[in-house]
Amino acid sequence: MKKLFLLFVVYGLNFSTHGQVLQPGIAKENGVSADRLAQLDKTINDYVEKGQIPGAVVFIARNGKIVHHKAFGYSDAENKVLLKKDDIFRIASQTKAITSLAVMMLFEEGKFFLDDPISRYIPEFKNPKVLASVNWGDTTYSTTPAKSEITIRQLLTHTSGIDYADIGSQDFKAIYAKAKVTSGIGTPSSLLADKIKVLGGLPLKHQPGEQFTYGLNTDVLGYLVEVLSGQSLDQYFKTKIFQPLGMTDTYFYLPKEKYTRLVPLYQVQNGKLIKMKIPEGKGVNPNYPATEGSYFSGGAGLSSTTEDYAKFLQFFLNKGEYNGVRLLSRKTVELMLTNQTQPPVTEQFGLGFGLETDKNDYKNIYSLGSFSWGGAFNTHYWADPKEKLVGMIFTNMYASPYWSIGDKFKILTYQAIAD
Repeated sequence: MKKLFLLFVVYGLNFSTHGQVLQPGIAKENGVSADRLAQLDKTINDYVEKGQIPGAVVFIARNGKIVHHKAFGYSDAENKVLLKKDDIFRIASQTKAITSLAVMMLFEEGKFFLDDPISRYIPEFKNPKVLASVNWGDTTYSTTPAKSEITIRQLLTHTSGIDYADIGSQDFKAIYAKAKVTSGIGTPSSLLADKIKVLGGLPLKHQPGEQFTYGLNTDVLGYLVEVLSGQSLDQYFKTKIFQPLGMTDTYFYLPKEKYTRLVPLYQVQNGKLIKMKIPEGKGVNPNYPATEGSYFSGGAGLSSTTEDYAKFLQFFLNKGEYNGVRLLSRKTVELMLTNQTQPPVTEQFGLGFGLETDKNDYKNIYSLGSFSWGGAFNTHYWADPKEKLVGMIFTNMYASPYWSIGDKFKILTYQAIAD
């Protein structure tokens, strides 16, 4: 009996170290000052009271304990509907890290090598060309042959030369619009496969591997997941990631019973907050998650809650395990969180995340080894392995002039560390 007890204790200690499941905790017991968190609350409340944001949900976990999870302001500012901690936000580019996880799960199954050309799996990308010039009279263009094929590693690090629809450079916004290639946000009809095949025949912004260009790379990877798994990206995420990790509120398109939990999307117009309307002539529905849809954008399509996304981040802090389930080996997680870019590229980027390395650590308050990114609707996240810290702030703003709220939140989180 005594031996069984000791085994239980050892197993429990091992689980708490490597398979930490998020649980409510007390700030002081986890080295966070409740008094200093009050400064964080005051700052977010100031944004709400000044009408700069309708509301925000913040989430801080340390040592696997949730020490600050709070909603501020309103979901619906006009009708004074208070925001709730479990409200659902469009997370846009925070989708990219989840797609990158899916890709690396298939990597562990031996489906591909990172430096394989993507054309081996999606033939439309064979023999890529680089844009040389654009004739703005009729938006035709000339190209030159690329020096090499695009690799999967380049897609994971945004060094392939693929640009972004709607938000990219002037040249490529025009080229992609003419080809009806979308950003993946607010366009529920059509299929990812069809658009990615079209994208494969379009020119690149630069030679593969020579620059960092934030673009539709992860949408291409989303289609790669479909090709290699034989499932839609939606089904792969649901069965292979969301259900195992217990992410019960993360979707491309919400079930009808959760429509009321989706926060309206706001923008600032003439200095005032207004609900976003469908842009004239564009047909992009800002309520797109609250509908049925068939387009599963691996780069921007998901909606989620802070608690769901925290489980995903804690999974990486746990080195590939969460909720008693291992989806990646420790070594693959280490690879993902190792800088992958080489000169002349200067951005510090892993396989799906922006990274804090010795090259850029002077710029930010978080520790070496931290990984982070955000979403277009003013959502921000990071995880700090050294401090065993997960931090997030979600707002519901389109083209917000108050994007810096994410950086302020990081500073206010770290100033509350008191151990």
